[in-house]
Amino acid sequence: MRTYLVTGGAGFIGSNYIHYMLDKYDYDIHIINVDKLTYAGNLENLKDIEGRDNYEFIRADICDKEAIAKIFAENDIDRVVHFAAESHVDRSIKDPEVFVNTNVLGTAVMLNCAKAAWELPDGTFKPDKKFLHVSTDEVYGSLPDDDNAFFYETSPIDPHSPYSASKASSDMLVKAYIDTYHFPANITNCSNNYGPYQFPEKLIPLIINNSLAGKNLPVYGDGKNVRDWLYVMDHAKAIDMVQEQGVLGERYNIGGHNEKQNIEIINIILETLQELLPDSDPRKANVSKELITYVTDRKGHDRRYAIAPDKIKAEIGWYPETMFKDGIRLTIEWYLNNMKWMERVTSGDYQKYYEAMYSDRK
Repeated sequence: MRTYLVTGGAGFIGSNYIHYMLDKYDYDIHIINVDKLTYAGNLENLKDIEGRDNYEFIRADICDKEAIAKIFAENDIDRVVHFAAESHVDRSIKDPEVFVNTNVLGTAVMLNCAKAAWELPDGTFKPDKKFLHVSTDEVYGSLPDDDNAFFYETSPIDPHSPYSASKASSDMLVKAYIDTYHFPANITNCSNNYGPYQFPEKLIPLIINNSLAGKNLPVYGDGKNVRDWLYVMDHAKAIDMVQEQGVLGERYNIGGHNEKQNIEIINIILETLQELLPDSDPRKANVSKELITYVTDRKGHDRRYAIAPDKIKAEIGWYPETMFKDGIRLTIEWYLNNMKWMERVTSGDYQKYYEAMYSDRK
């Protein structure tokens, strides 16, 4: 049985990835989920798989060398999937040091612990061990307003926010381990993810939640900043395929080919909510374009992101399967069906789930 160490598995992308993997491989794999449980980590995302004997949760900080080394010492880890990171640009602008600590130093701890566990006396590594570092397209900076311009794996690294700079730094650390030690790793850089379990500080769940509550819908600048949107389960599939079929040492861009202006996203959400909500639902009256409120643009706000997933398609056969019009509908339906989850997350009560489930466990 292959053992996976997933960092940040209680977060948005991590929890979706764990669901994907257990759905695909069932009991043929063992997953160890390591998460610090910051504000964005929520074990309730994984409550349906608690009790499985091939899944376990360990509350630990990736910056804690002793805790991470202990996990490697007590388990024969075959795969590391490294999601754990501080990920919100606005928070990085206010508190950059937290992002450097988690995203850079935490990645160094993960690399060092994996290297120590996997390295053989002759400097080579045990067979079939792989480390995948999950990163972002934001490390490439900003593209011009040109439909023919895309980020490629060869694009220059040019981060513009403390968040993207910290992720670029962690990418470079992984690359350095690949080049220096021939460490068995890959780097993936994905576009904006959306789907179930996303913390409502990010655009799509924020707009859904505020619209239903009749609150203002904040739009940075002119609202014409462009992002490429990737349905989270398509991303999970790509990560699995890179780990099993990717060429070690290579970087792979994972994009959705779903480019939209931020203001387009907001209008699509409003229109879809109006369509999905029955007339008898009082929240339907709250959903209005009049809620759109333009605010001062974010500092260092990149104008456009667009990823070309040509390499991953050509080498591995992955391509984004979910068109935005379908993925956004699935996402909105999930939030409408899980409003209690949203209420607990926005109130902070989701942390009580951990205390209730794990306070008596060592």
